[in-house]
Amino acid sequence: MPKTLPVVDISAPICCPPVSSAPLDDEAALEIALRLKALADPVRIKLVSILLADKEDGICTCDLATAVGLAEATTSHHLGQLRKAGMVAPERHGMNVYYRARPESLEAVRNVLSATAGCC
Repeated sequence: MPKTLPVVDISAPICCPPVSSAPLDDEAALEIALRLKALADPVRIKLVSILLADKEDGICTCDLATAVGLAEATTSHHLGQLRKAGMVAPERHGMNVYYRARPESLEAVRNVLSATAGCC
């Protein structure tokens, strides 16, 4: 039987020293791994890229589904995983849900992986 990962709230930007600064404790390693796992899919990377390029008030799930060539339900699943990881933020407008990237969360992940950047 596969080992299940503990439930960790990863919706807030990660805040720990860069991985190169010292060996990580188990909790910090898990927090980083869960966020990277959320990004470890080509569709999710493409969705984040599209949302980061958006200069408006977000993009509708229906438009994102068209952009990545998937059904809305599948696109919503991917966006849900990114939302749980704190990398995107949804906002409902009537029947539609619009998503925006949360650049601060993505920047925090980049800083943790950087050899020179500080975090928090």
